[in-house]
Amino acid sequence: MCNRYALTTSQAAIRQAANAMRDLTGNLAAQPRIFPDESAPIIRTGEDGVRELAMARWGLPSPSRTILEAVGRRADRMRSRGERADLDLLLKDEPDRGLTNIRHPESLHWRPYQAAAQRCLVPFTSFSEFNRAAGGDIWFALSDDRPLAFFAGLWRGRWTGVRALNKGRETLDLFGFLTCRPNAEVEAAHPKAMPVILTEAEDLERWLSAPWAEARSLQRPLADGALSIVKRGAPLDDA
Repeated sequence: MCNRYALTTSQAAIRQAANAMRDLTGNLAAQPRIFPDESAPIIRTGEDGVRELAMARWGLPSPSRTILEAVGRRADRMRSRGERADLDLLLKDEPDRGLTNIRHPESLHWRPYQAAAQRCLVPFTSFSEFNRAAGGDIWFALSDDRPLAFFAGLWRGRWTGVRALNKGRETLDLFGFLTCRPNAEVEAAHPKAMPVILTEAEDLERWLSAPWAEARSLQRPLADGALSIVKRGAPLDDA
């Protein structure tokens, strides 16, 4: 499960690689450490059909069942303290920290995201999988010079909800990206999954515009040998 990645290339390079005609990011600085619920750039199709580079928050909405179960647990704790639990109010304010990684995009929860308009590309230059026995964060990239690549992502615009109780309700654009079984390099550090990585121009186009049945076929690991370990246990600001 990838919950940390880096993007250190220029926004011009991102736009060129993804054929983005519009840039909504302003002055995009390098991001050597991107964590869940932080803002990062994505390539998406705008409402007018124009491909654009835009910012979104990492973590898509959780399934309603997950939120209902969390509300039930909070209500039980309140009742155990002799407090009254208003389920409607608790449901309205229950924090949803979001889902960063998507393994089963064919599930009912993700069906609204299967349309081409809800797919996005998430640019990155390296990503981390955590393995305590191997030294902590294991950083992977396509090569030591960390060229640009993209995760196959999904996004949602103008979601309104609570991410953290101290911030209250927010309206946000959100994104996450698909995972799949790991290739040989990632499996040695994290045997369960790796991000779906796209490197070829035709695959970028297919993910953003093809019918779902065709785009779904891209949920596959990179070939063995395609990734290099570029750091182990690196400081967070030196990924």
